Amino acid sequence: MPERKKLKVELIRHTLSPEETIAFGARLCYSRATIGDLRERVEKKDQHQFIERLLDMGHESVLEHASFTFGVEGVSRVLLAQLTRHRMASFSVQSQRYVSYENGFGYILPPRIEALGADAVAEYQRQMDQMQIWYQEWQEKLGKTGEGTNEDARFVLPNACETRLLMTMNARELRHFFRLRMCSRAQWEIREMASEMHRLCLQVAPALFADAGPACLRGKCSEGEKTCGRMNEIRKERQELLSSLNMKEDNLEKLEDK
Repeated sequence: MPERKKLKVELIRHTLSPEETIAFGARLCYSRATIGDLRERVEKKDQHQFIERLLDMGHESVLEHASFTFGVEGVSRVLLAQLTRHRMASFSVQSQRYVSYENGFGYILPPRIEALGADAVAEYQRQMDQMQIWYQEWQEKLGKTGEGTNEDARFVLPNACETRLLMTMNARELRHFFRLRMCSRAQWEIREMASEMHRLCLQVAPALFADAGPACLRGKCSEGEKTCGRMNEIRKERQELLSSLNMKEDNLEKLEDK
C-alpha cells in the first residue's frame, strides 16, 4: 500500500576543486601566463577573496565551469513540475512507465494537512489507498503487460506521488535557483529541497555559496508588495548558519553590510 516518504538529498558528484576551477577561468581572461603557469599560481593560493570579488563584479559566466550533481528522493510530482522550469539543468527522473507501483507508491504529505491533526492525516492516507486501488484495477483491466499498462494506469496517480531524480546544475544556475527557490514565498517543498542543496554546496564551496539564497540576503527584496517582511530574520539565520560551519568572519561582515 502507499507509504509516506520524506525528502532526502545527496550531493553525488561535483567538479574537483570548484573554487579553484572558477578562479582559473576568471584569471585566464586577464593574464598573459600560460595554462601551466596559471594553474600553478591558482593552486598555491587560496582563491576565496578572489571569488568574492568576482561575485561583487557580476562576472558570473566563469561560474559555469563548476557543476554539482544531486540525487533526490522523497519529492512529489508537484515539485518536479516546478523544478523542470529551470532549463539550465540536466535531469534523469524515475519513470512511471517503466516502474510499476502495483505494490504501492510513495507519497508526500503536505505540512498544512499534517498540522490539521491525526484525523486529517488518516483521511489523506485513505485517499492515497483508494488511488492505489484504482491504479491496480486499471493495471488488471489493461492486461498487466508492463510498460504498455503502466503508461495508462498511472493517469490515476496523484500529484503527491513520490519521484526520484538525478539533477546537475552549474554554480551560476545554482545561485539563480537558490535566489528563487529559497525565498519565503517559494512553495514549501521546493524551498525545503533548495535549502538542503544549498547546505551541501556550502560545505564544498563556501566562497561560491555563502551569500547565495533569496535576494534579500544581498539587497532589496525582489517580491515588492508581496514581501514576507522577514529580511532581518533571514539574514540573521544565514549568519548563524555560517557561524555554525565556522565560516570566515568576512562572510558574516559581508552580509551585515548589505
